[in-house]
Amino acid sequence: MKFGKYPAYICGRDVTGDHAQLVHTITAQALIEDTFPSLRLKQDLDRGIVDPSAAGERVAGACVVADEGMTAMALESAARAAPAWARVPLADRIEIGLRIAERLLEHLDPIVEILVAEGTPRTAAEGMIGGLPYTSWSRETLEWCAEQFEFRRQDGAREMILRRVPDGVVCINPPQNAATVNALNGLTALVAGNTVVVRAPRGVALSCMYTMREVVAPVLEEAGAPPGTFNALCGPPMLDAWLASEHVNDVIYFGGSKKGLEFEGECIAAGKKPILELAGNDCCVVWRDADLDAAVESVTQFFLNSGQICNVPNQVVAHPAIADELIERLVVATKEIQPGFPDEAGVVLTPVLGVDWFFGCLGEALAKGAKLVHGGRRLEADGSPSDTGFFVEPSIVRLDGLQGARSLSVVRDETFFPLLPIIVPDAGAGDDALMEEVLAFVNTNVYGLRNSFWSTGSATIQRFLDGVSNGGNLKINDSHSGFLPFLPNQGGNGLTGGAFGEASHPMLRTTRLQAVSMIRPSDKEHRS
Repeated sequence: MKFGKYPAYICGRDVTGDHAQLVHTITAQALIEDTFPSLRLKQDLDRGIVDPSAAGERVAGACVVADEGMTAMALESAARAAPAWARVPLADRIEIGLRIAERLLEHLDPIVEILVAEGTPRTAAEGMIGGLPYTSWSRETLEWCAEQFEFRRQDGAREMILRRVPDGVVCINPPQNAATVNALNGLTALVAGNTVVVRAPRGVALSCMYTMREVVAPVLEEAGAPPGTFNALCGPPMLDAWLASEHVNDVIYFGGSKKGLEFEGECIAAGKKPILELAGNDCCVVWRDADLDAAVESVTQFFLNSGQICNVPNQVVAHPAIADELIERLVVATKEIQPGFPDEAGVVLTPVLGVDWFFGCLGEALAKGAKLVHGGRRLEADGSPSDTGFFVEPSIVRLDGLQGARSLSVVRDETFFPLLPIIVPDAGAGDDALMEEVLAFVNTNVYGLRNSFWSTGSATIQRFLDGVSNGGNLKINDSHSGFLPFLPNQGGNGLTGGAFGEASHPMLRTTRLQAVSMIRPSDKEHRS
């Protein structure tokens, strides 16, 4: 195994349990090339009836699967460490966070290699992991968050303090489609003074556990953090155990909106804070005066990971004056996007899990008047059409008219496949009326992750800014999917973030405001 075996990391030490069960990572290339034998090999490896050395390059590594005892141990350890870790000065925790960012860059190559083995295209893996030290874990982001932790005012002898205090024990449940990067985003809760338990999903455990064990844990150990400050383990879903535990304060949950909102209710009923990162159904508006080259480059980000990530433009509203040209340019750009193995240069497509869902949405759209502009086929890894290929051709449909567009699932719902709807409003209305119609369309989207707008007119841009209220992130003439320092890159309203959703850094979302009024003992005579 190229990357070895990773046990759980609990209370500052490696834990395998009494009867260690392993889950092995078979490379995505092996699974694509020879699916059923590779799945059988994984099953035999997990059952312990095949020696990993006999699997050669097909197996990348393995992780110990945590049992109930290990899950409980991690929560207890985090709870014991919480008071001491919260007393570590914020400035020191910021420096520890910056060292984690530095260590992440030092380990960039092996993390990328594991992500590629798990099936993430190399380009995407490099961008996701390599960008974190300059965005979520940057000095600019961490120090700005730290500035929000305390404000002081004086009223005579009375000192008034509004401060943020850590919630306590934060559990992170990252998603299967981007576990490592989202676990790292959530881990800034450590810098806020919380202790943390991370659960690595079994399907993509290796990259997550490698990063937790080789990057995060050593920095905390070197800094003298209390054992139990940080815990990471691979295992089955642990939400029920977290909700039942007296030790857990917050749960950062990633997943679909239906199950996520149900979990929100369960979390509140159990007295825990739910921090939801659910679904996205982002809208990109391209106005008549847009820089079409830049807009096309941003819109084609939809096809990253075959559309199986949240922060991409799921639908485009194209001004009728430029719609035909925009679609022509998008088709040209989309034809250049081809499937391949994840380690091949330029590959951004990944196998699609919801192929039946894709064809169902496409069939519904065509039956209701949409036009298939490009795509609509299954493909093999070499790009050839196939009835059984794991890949789906990047596909575009055109819908005319905003009225009734959301009757189509491909517009109404978050999709997880490469089918992009281009919605062209009716050309009859003038630009003033059309802007109002577009703003109403954007603002009534039940999801609230991101939106983007493309225009070169200052007055038009300002009108859009003044009118749009939906979305935790708004990009104007900027990469729809790109992450930035200082700005929160996750969070949002509606089905994206639940009842308490907003665009906010995990450092702030895992803390709470506390009001303090204080008169020093020596100033008792001034008390009023």
